[in-house]
Amino acid sequence: MPPKHNPAKLNPLQLRTLTLLQAIVRIPGAASALPNGDVLITQFPHAHGDHFHLGDAMVSGRDATGLENQAVWHALTRKGMIKSEWPHQIALTPEGLGYETGLANEILRQNGH
Repeated sequence: MPPKHNPAKLNPLQLRTLTLLQAIVRIPGAASALPNGDVLITQFPHAHGDHFHLGDAMVSGRDATGLENQAVWHALTRKGMIKSEWPHQIALTPEGLGYETGLANEILRQNGH
């Protein structure tokens, strides 16, 4: 369910994608902090059937379609959540790191295997 307060007016796909990017940067070795406060993602998860793993969480592939969607990257860049060079590089800005999407408990399921 989208957050009640969504000041950037992110659509559901943008919210899911930002939630996943926020989870990726918390995985040890998957991101690097930059001097300007941005966090560069250096490793993306690999699919494992119809899902993939982010740390100790499992994510359905249908919740991750925005990770490889150029329009989503551009929208999140335009809204100040990320800085990107499609499809080569993506970094979360401090605004993107702190944005409350309200979806983490919904799409980041505890790993069952």
